[in-house]
Amino acid sequence: MNSNSQSANADIYSQRLADIVGTAIALLTLTLPVFVIAHYSSTNVQNNQQPLVQNLKASKD
Repeated sequence: MNSNSQSANADIYSQRLADIVGTAIALLTLTLPVFVIAHYSSTNVQNNQQPLVQNLKASKD
């Protein structure tokens, strides 16, 4: 019986370790691209958007 309880403890430990490693990989996968994009993105981006409001001339009939 003693060997069975040790085996159960090892299984629980390995499952817990797998959960921690999986969580770390998931967090790294979600956060690393954001930091890489922020690091390599240019701060000198020009704003070349067209104005949203346009002046329209009303036609007189």
